[in-house]
Amino acid sequence: MTKSPGAGRIRQTLRDATMEDHDRVDALFSPHALDDKGDYRAFLIAHARALGALEPAARPAAPRLPLLERDLDALDTPMPAPMVLPENNMENGGDGYRWGLLYALEGSRLGGAMLARRVGADLPKSYLSATHGKGDWIAFQTAMDVAGMEGGEGWLDAAVQGARAAFALFAGAAQAVVPARAHG
Repeated sequence: MTKSPGAGRIRQTLRDATMEDHDRVDALFSPHALDDKGDYRAFLIAHARALGALEPAARPAAPRLPLLERDLDALDTPMPAPMVLPENNMENGGDGYRWGLLYALEGSRLGGAMLARRVGADLPKSYLSATHGKGDWIAFQTAMDVAGMEGGEGWLDAAVQGARAAFALFAGAAQAVVPARAHG
């Protein structure tokens, strides 16, 4: 069992525990050329499938699914069916698991800011441009630290499981959607 670290260290523990998962997701999405309409559409579809499963379970303060739907609509693309997040994990992991999901979702906003710069000028980018406001990422980390300190035994293990589950959904979504340029 993972011991709960002191305040300010939960994010680092989650980062260390999920580094390989994160790297895998980055590698799976890296073939998408975000300045190409077809590739970008495939990228957004994959994200919509994962986000559609994650946001209802994680309940983020600022959901991005409506922004993603707006971008897909601008590309004349309907929202895809969401993937499935195994229910038993949410029930067994409770609050820690939910915070792990949130960690992956909120962390993806940081990457979204960098990716938004690569999106073609004529393409919509509401989803990737939905970054944290000044101080929001630090406030999230502080809230996660408090939740972890109050969460008791097993909270951090559940948070790691939640974060890994979120990365697994994004990986599965990426594998199911091939970049448009790969088709020739």
